[in-house]
Amino acid sequence: MSRARVARRIAAGAAYGGGGIGLLGAATVGVVLAEVQLAKRNVGNGHVDPPRADGRYGGAFADRAIGCSAVRFAMLGDSTAAGQGVHRARQTPAALLASGLAAVGEQPVDLRNVALPGAQSDDLDRQVTLILSDPSWVPDVCVIMIGANDVTHRMPPTRSVRHLSAAVRRLRTAGAEVVVGTCPDLGTVENVYQPLRWLARRVSRQLAAAQTIGAVEQGGRTVSLGDLLGPEFAANPRELFGPDRYHPSAEGYATAAMAVLPTLCASLGLWPEEERPDVSRREGFLPVARAAAQAASEGGTEVTAAMPTGPRGPWALLKRRRRRRIHTPDPAPLPH
Repeated sequence: MSRARVARRIAAGAAYGGGGIGLLGAATVGVVLAEVQLAKRNVGNGHVDPPRADGRYGGAFADRAIGCSAVRFAMLGDSTAAGQGVHRARQTPAALLASGLAAVGEQPVDLRNVALPGAQSDDLDRQVTLILSDPSWVPDVCVIMIGANDVTHRMPPTRSVRHLSAAVRRLRTAGAEVVVGTCPDLGTVENVYQPLRWLARRVSRQLAAAQTIGAVEQGGRTVSLGDLLGPEFAANPRELFGPDRYHPSAEGYATAAMAVLPTLCASLGLWPEEERPDVSRREGFLPVARAAAQAASEGGTEVTAAMPTGPRGPWALLKRRRRRRIHTPDPAPLPH
């Protein structure tokens, strides 16, 4: 069965309350469980809490943005969103994105990060409630990074996508733009061996594609992280993985943030690119399931809703935005 069809089945099950679609065949469960235990022993625990990066970024632009309030930016998700594995706030993906957004928009950005290490998608309801609990601070834009723990804890993918879709819907209803960094490729983790490596890669990409369908159908945008991090991490694990050999290093987070930033800025109308597809970069309009499957195989690929419907259901725009390194004037957060 093609990845597009599997993703559509998972997303449909999430939308209509279907049961979980089994991720692993019964014949492989015993071997996989043994491999999981070996990987857990070999992967570092990484219990050090990630640094807090909440605060104001782009303070240097405050004088230029007279009469224009700061962009309110919220980060949600798991340990990757929280920045597990680095020691400085400015190295976390939320801080990198806030700094980049401030530099592109030339205005201050207020960041709140409620991501929780170890979180699965069913924790998003709590995180969204926390973000929306203050009526004086409704986010303009949110980034969600989630999915890895759903795979490792074998959460049924329909349930995983159902929780993500509900979170995107609540945030969009509140008026926020939403960008989802989809499930990373767990097959790149250095201490995960065959056959678990192959299965982890397959399941990660299936979930990423299904997440894309669920998020886009609720009005969000997605950016695929799996294949982006996969080749780079596999080729250079000592640099792109952190000390626990599981979470990204500072350079790894910078790589992920550089892929998400163009879509984050574009969601607010700040990225200097045409929103129309560029045929020379193999962009275009596709049925959302096909767009999701292609994005899951190519990191840094954006999917956003396009025409409301078509011959094969909803359609989406597949974009491959050019990434640019952003030089930020003040990467450290300022209290506010």
